[in-house]
Amino acid sequence: MTEIVFNSLIKKYPDLLRFNHNVQNLIDSGYFAKDKGIFINRTPGRLDLMGGNDDYTGGLVFEKTIQEATLVAIQPRQDQMICIYNPAVRNLGWNDRIEFTLEDLIENKKVKPLNNVRDWINADPLKAWCAYILGDLYYLLLHFQEKVTYGFSLYLESDVPLGKGVSSSAALEVAPMKTLAAMYGIKVEGIELASWTQWVEIALTQSACGIMDQLTVVMGDEDYFVPMLCQPCQPRPLVKLPENLFVWGIDSGIRHAVSGIEYEAARAATFMGYRYLCGFENLNPILDESGALPRWIDDKWQGYLANISPSTFQENYEKRLPEQELGADFNKRFSIHLDPFTPVRPDVLYPVRGATRYAVEENWRVNNFFSLISKPSSLVDETTGFLLGELMYQSHIGYTECGLGSEATDKIVSLVRKENKSGLLGAKITGGGAGGTVAVLGWNTKEAQSAFDRVVNAYRNWSGIEPYIFKGSSAGCDIFGVHYLFK
Repeated sequence: MTEIVFNSLIKKYPDLLRFNHNVQNLIDSGYFAKDKGIFINRTPGRLDLMGGNDDYTGGLVFEKTIQEATLVAIQPRQDQMICIYNPAVRNLGWNDRIEFTLEDLIENKKVKPLNNVRDWINADPLKAWCAYILGDLYYLLLHFQEKVTYGFSLYLESDVPLGKGVSSSAALEVAPMKTLAAMYGIKVEGIELASWTQWVEIALTQSACGIMDQLTVVMGDEDYFVPMLCQPCQPRPLVKLPENLFVWGIDSGIRHAVSGIEYEAARAATFMGYRYLCGFENLNPILDESGALPRWIDDKWQGYLANISPSTFQENYEKRLPEQELGADFNKRFSIHLDPFTPVRPDVLYPVRGATRYAVEENWRVNNFFSLISKPSSLVDETTGFLLGELMYQSHIGYTECGLGSEATDKIVSLVRKENKSGLLGAKITGGGAGGTVAVLGWNTKEAQSAFDRVVNAYRNWSGIEPYIFKGSSAGCDIFGVHYLFK
């Protein structure tokens, strides 16, 4: 990379200046070799504006990138050593340097079984944070073993906050995968890159995630939304944020995790509802293993609850579903649960009706939101703003009905409602819910910014927490690309 190119990147991505300084220090200290180039990538986190949990039920999602990002520098080695350095995790009590060899993943010239690798990395909790990076390497070994013949040294830094529902995991998967692939001479981008890293998250960490997070951080761009129909992955053209609107994110301070029991229960309840609906229509779903991930499909809805209209659901199915059901009772009624990635736990009470209703209605809400916000700025008037905000409020209520709400996020949303006459239009919990970040939509005016500041102050006083604020966006992984640094 020439100095001119690097300086132009710094103007657009100021965090590169600090990152480059740290990389040069690692060259001087001997972590990176002085006589070899280094591959770098920058991948941002994402903020879920609408769609949240309807990705695994085939709905439309509407996401945007954030300014915060994960940056990765990778240098090939002459041996088979794998060295991974992430100094930030030291503050969490984890090991910041992980070392192993390619041979640790290979047995009798074949890649070791997935279960063996998963058990190996999870055996030491102080090293488990690197499961995503190990998963990237494992995927490349599994599919391109003839190219993955040497080791590497990797340095990583990230300011994407953990546990706030802004896809820190997706950024941590995508940035190394894109960069490693480039180093090994493997071209990957777009949907393919998103699907590879989705596989990593599900396979290595056993998190039942959809693909929207990965696709957003791969294909997003500054001041644009990423709409995608998750059947299984049909991105639509990016939508520019109208100039007269502004989006913020407020962290509630309640830690969010896709692997948490609330997310698992909400997802399982949704597929429990799907199982009931198949019974109502005498459908016999079959397990389709032809795609990247196995899933159950049927002849009427192709396995996607989003393909049911709200009116059809209300007229034919809603009142026939149990409002709640104990897992043990469901398991007695049905021998098969139609989701390969969640169990139905006997002692858990599942919100079957609310979770199923959310899957149907959220897709309708997001489609309306997409249509309204795709207008030119001159046509985004007060009525449009009101409708956009109301759709967000409805979505937030849907989360609560799925068991994914929280007192803290409810408080933030209620504070935003009080500022509706001052330029704030709507708010909702985001991502997997059960805490994390609240997205806020408002007019791009000083009055709205002042109203937002009042919301932040009021929440600070109520919670005793200094909330992290998300503002702005940045280019996704593919637009940034992989650059080659040399000293």
